Amino acid sequence: MTRIAVLLSRIRVEEKLLLTALEAAGAEVQVIDDGQVVMPLAGPGGLERGNGHLDPATPAGQLRAADVVLERSLSASRGLYILRLLEVAGIPAINRYATAATCADKLLTTAALAEAGVPQPRTRLAFTAEAALEAIEALGYPVVLKPVVGSWGRLLARVNDRDAAEAILEHKETLGSYQHSIFYIQEYVNKPGRDIRAFVIGDETICAIYRQSDHWITNTARGGAASNCPVTPEIDRLCQQAAQAVGGGVLALDLFEHPERGLLINEINHTMEFRNSIATTGVDIPARVAQYALRVANSERQISNRERQIAGGESEILPYALRNAHHVQHSPLPVEALQ
Repeated sequence: MTRIAVLLSRIRVEEKLLLTALEAAGAEVQVIDDGQVVMPLAGPGGLERGNGHLDPATPAGQLRAADVVLERSLSASRGLYILRLLEVAGIPAINRYATAATCADKLLTTAALAEAGVPQPRTRLAFTAEAALEAIEALGYPVVLKPVVGSWGRLLARVNDRDAAEAILEHKETLGSYQHSIFYIQEYVNKPGRDIRAFVIGDETICAIYRQSDHWITNTARGGAASNCPVTPEIDRLCQQAAQAVGGGVLALDLFEHPERGLLINEINHTMEFRNSIATTGVDIPARVAQYALRVANSERQISNRERQIAGGESEILPYALRNAHHVQHSPLPVEALQ
């Protein structure tokens, strides 16, 4: 039986649905609280497979025993650090560390999309309030200020004029935290009262919803109403291009309908919420995630078996990190990619 560990902070509606779907698909499911995990880094008791010093009853031991780990942490830092250590130990995870690290940071997402030529809103990055004000005025009002790390539409600010810009920038400087010292500035896209959230699993855009609101922030977490959005060839093509740019896996992509430029990718989420999208689209999203997790686990098992055969029964196996690292072709980035 395939063993799937679900790493989580809290069992919300999505996690309940995922656990039920995984069990229905025939997986042996182990729930692991990320707050209880103590990750060994080196020496006796390390996470590497075959290390007899690690107690299999501990959360770290349960992670090591899994055929694949489904990461659902609410804490970005916990999830990212655990994914990195799982990768080093050769333990497959959904999503991979490179994908999660890129999607967890709006600037890294923007850079990956720009490098792949994916259309997105014009964006500027600055590190002082003075430079940020220059960037805002160059883009033209209104603009949107965002934290580089964050979700659920929190700490977004629509800046309509210079007075508002000066006040918000002063507040961010005074607050003084790391997050407030990086100014991520995006053009305001005049949406038709809605945006699109599309769900990508592997190489398929399985469904999409419109998120509609009278407010300029349309997140369902902020009261946006969901309705079904047909997955057109254009939406599918753009979502696949964007998903591949950040490493692929199980992703939710937010799209804007720009009045002149057409569809743009706004953000990509690597631990997606979907409770409001199942009935709306008629697609059993948790079941599709469960099927994908089983495919990843079975694929990894087959690869490991082949590697053992190649090694003549030796225990050394090509690390998962080397097989699955997301290699980006680093080429000079054209200026227009970020415009």
